[in-house]
Amino acid sequence: MPPRNYVSSVRTAAAAETRERVIEAASRTLREESIARFSLDTVAKAAGVTRLTVYNQFGSRRGLLEAVFDEIAQAGGLDQIADAMAMADPRAALDRLVEIFGTFWSRDSAVGRLQDAMVTDPEFAEAVRDRNERRRRGLTALIDRIAGRDASPEARKDAVDLIFTLTSYPTFASLSAGRSRDEVCRIVQEACHAALAPLSNPSS
Repeated sequence: MPPRNYVSSVRTAAAAETRERVIEAASRTLREESIARFSLDTVAKAAGVTRLTVYNQFGSRRGLLEAVFDEIAQAGGLDQIADAMAMADPRAALDRLVEIFGTFWSRDSAVGRLQDAMVTDPEFAEAVRDRNERRRRGLTALIDRIAGRDASPEARKDAVDLIFTLTSYPTFASLSAGRSRDEVCRIVQEACHAALAPLSNPSS
């Protein structure tokens, strides 16, 4: 008989392969079907596995959505955010974040469809809002580093809200007509710099 740890390794590898196949099928379903058709049953059929297999891997429709979002985020370069946040100069870090999100919003055509789907699917909308709040928390941390000692809480909040809006998909989408990604990033970076100005000049 093969050693127990060998059998365990084979099972683990098989489970990982099945998980990847399900995520790929789920991602494809989101891209090719309406959000209303996104379900454990539909994805299981597309992946060639049982509904129970999908359930055991992800627990729920929301869990499957989160796994797909993770895959889209990694493919879109959002894994670079950690390096940007670690930059010594927080203003340079903010400029880098604008570039990262500009690339992400423009790289995958499915991103726009996923944003639009928030209107019709409450669970989907909640998952997307949670992802957006991660962006807000990151921006808040950077702006706290940038803010002068005399910056008021109101000025900090205004800067966070403005820059959160400026780095959103709708902003990039609205500026993209007739402009390259680099041009859009430059415009957004300049607008972010303007939003930061009251933090350095609280009396103005």
